[in-house]
Amino acid sequence: MEVTLYSTQQCMQCEATKKAFDRHGIAYELIDLNQNPHAKAQVAALGYRQLPVVIAGPDHWSGFRPDMIRRLVA
Repeated sequence: MEVTLYSTQQCMQCEATKKAFDRHGIAYELIDLNQNPHAKAQVAALGYRQLPVVIAGPDHWSGFRPDMIRRLVA
């Protein structure tokens, strides 16, 4: 399953999500919204206003969500 993490620098919840992915061995593509304006539009189109935004297959969520991260490992 492909996992994409939309984040920005100096985002505490983004850093926590990256660390959790790394700790659980979850491979992910990191997209920095400060460097990719097109990605900002994609996130906005999904209706999210809080970072990080994670897209994992058919599922997606925003914020640091340990419960959803654990589902990716199971």
